[in-house]
Amino acid sequence: MRRGILILQKPKQPSRKVTVRDRSVQSPRELPGLISPAFVLPCKLELVSIFIMQLNNEEIRRYSRHLILPEVGLAGQKKIKATSVLCIGAGGLGSPIAMYLAAAGIGKIGIVDFDTVDYSNLQRQILHTDADVGRSKAESAKETIAGINPNVEVVIHNTAINSGNAFDLIRPYDIVVDGTDNFPTRYLTNDACVLLKKPNVYGSIFRFEGQASVFAPHLGGPCYRCLYPEPPPPGMVPSCAEGGVLGVLPGIIGCIQTTEILKLAIGKGTSLINRLMLFNALDMKFRELKLRRDPKCPLCGDNPTIKELIDYDQFCGIVPPSPEENTGHPDEVTVQDMKKALDNPSLGIKVIDVREADEYEIAKVDGVPLLPLSQITERFTELDPNQQYYLHCKAGVRSLKALNFLRQQGFKYLKSVKGGITAWSEEIDSKVPRY
Repeated sequence: MRRGILILQKPKQPSRKVTVRDRSVQSPRELPGLISPAFVLPCKLELVSIFIMQLNNEEIRRYSRHLILPEVGLAGQKKIKATSVLCIGAGGLGSPIAMYLAAAGIGKIGIVDFDTVDYSNLQRQILHTDADVGRSKAESAKETIAGINPNVEVVIHNTAINSGNAFDLIRPYDIVVDGTDNFPTRYLTNDACVLLKKPNVYGSIFRFEGQASVFAPHLGGPCYRCLYPEPPPPGMVPSCAEGGVLGVLPGIIGCIQTTEILKLAIGKGTSLINRLMLFNALDMKFRELKLRRDPKCPLCGDNPTIKELIDYDQFCGIVPPSPEENTGHPDEVTVQDMKKALDNPSLGIKVIDVREADEYEIAKVDGVPLLPLSQITERFTELDPNQQYYLHCKAGVRSLKALNFLRQQGFKYLKSVKGGITAWSEEIDSKVPRY
């Protein structure tokens, strides 16, 4: 009993030994206590460098709570210091990951992010502060990490990861952690990690739910394609900007990912390889699904057909506009067109807001009625199929979905407002809140 907490000591288990062959050592080395038989030291983490790695007095004080853990100890902390991690994304998931990796003493952290900090990020992306709005996320992350632990080497890659640079970005690191928020980058990260034999510590979040796993076929597990062979159609899964996310959720999932990284680094515990952890914040419940490598997987299966990186936008059904296409989507109009329709009723154009009721309370355009997309399948009969309508949402994604549905019901005179109420606030009326 300590400070009111009852501590139950587990009976000691006999130490198991796993043989790990390192390229820099001629004979096999034995590491005691590894629970996962499939575990090997990640990638370029050399045993020799671990044994010669030293901690100075300041580091011993800093990591003292690790050092007194029998499962970590001095040897484990040296392994953590010898490990390098590439964090793809410095946003919601990347924030807790990078901060806790730095606090734990990971030797080298790479940050890949080309975006800048926006006010809407601050609700969950704790790497950044008000003073960082408008700054590079990678630069902001480096500054925050240095403030947490100046002993950590931080390498920033202020660029988007793509098929042309993925191998060069990933190759120097031992472990990759996926903090991305879009399907092309997830498939790209997965494929590059499999081809380079790097553990891919995966996490994703949406609204109140999150999931995490470790994809590492070279360690006996499946890859992301085994779980999701095909991406969803474009626009089917809303982004956080469209669907929202509980601010603390990326902290929970990101901490799980960080835990998996540290376990891989020290070679202890049972990792999430072959398992998918699901979390529901509203119910405060964790569930677990068992995963298996798909023998027919085109990437890590018995007869793989994917042996190089591909065009992931094309794979995910995202068609980039050609340079000569300046007119935009044929079914879209601008917020200037929407303003003309509202200012001049004689044009005979009605504008409808297809966002949800809670969004309508946050921001709305005067004179525009609400018909939520979630209700449109039951309420479309309230509309006149011979009337001309402009449909708007937050950014233009859901209004196109509403347009496509109504067109299937026989509506002919429909347009979607490009950029939605966000563009209206930026270009027409700044008094309308942006969210």
